[in-house]
Amino acid sequence: MTDVIAAEFLKIRTVRSTYGLLASVAALIVVGVVVDIAMTADWNGAAAEERAHFATADARVVVIPYAQFCLAALGALAVTAEFGTGMIRPSLVAVPDRLAMVAGKAAVVAALSLVVGQLVAFGTFLLSWWIAGAHPAPLWLWPSVSDAIPSVLASGLSVTVCALVGLGIGLLIRSTAGALVTLAALLWVLPSVAFLLPVPWDLRIAAVMLPNLAPQLDPTFEFVVLPPWAVLLTMALYIVAALAWGTLAFTRRDA
Repeated sequence: MTDVIAAEFLKIRTVRSTYGLLASVAALIVVGVVVDIAMTADWNGAAAEERAHFATADARVVVIPYAQFCLAALGALAVTAEFGTGMIRPSLVAVPDRLAMVAGKAAVVAALSLVVGQLVAFGTFLLSWWIAGAHPAPLWLWPSVSDAIPSVLASGLSVTVCALVGLGIGLLIRSTAGALVTLAALLWVLPSVAFLLPVPWDLRIAAVMLPNLAPQLDPTFEFVVLPPWAVLLTMALYIVAALAWGTLAFTRRDA
């Protein structure tokens, strides 16, 4: 199993799209910092009644949804890149146990996305705190960095969840284009459609959408519907359902 994990890590770090996706996340962090600087400058020049309508100057609002998609795409590409190039066949010759291969891919994707997710979440938060941390609410919501740690950890965890769901979708669909379209629908389209439903089903359905789970672990979030245990359980169910369905398809189809 150690050799399988080492092989899967070698694969994922030799695919050019891995570096492209990580670079795009880093670029968006820069965009988020620029937005924070502009918001803070605007706040400093605004009247008191105008300041009450400001949103929080936390760049995670911009960065984390994009990071979720990029790491979900990375998880999908851990499978679809091999199918696209035909390298899945020699891979299966080397590792004929398909369950072991899926376990190795899941371990690598989980470890990489956990590290990247937490680095992105904490790095983005600390940059925002450095820019806007001296300002009162609503521009900055946390009195200290320690108060925001649960929220930041949840943001990073959501990236890992999306990456593993992306891996499951890649195992199921096998096509890079199909996996990316499915992930875009899951992360961006369906959560938006949920808010068009009648009350109270709009919030109830939106609360279980994948990108809306992690914010509910933040006590400052306005629309908390699920308790923390239900949020974590729903995240786990997304991972189990995606990987189980994808693994079943992967083990029953020809390469």
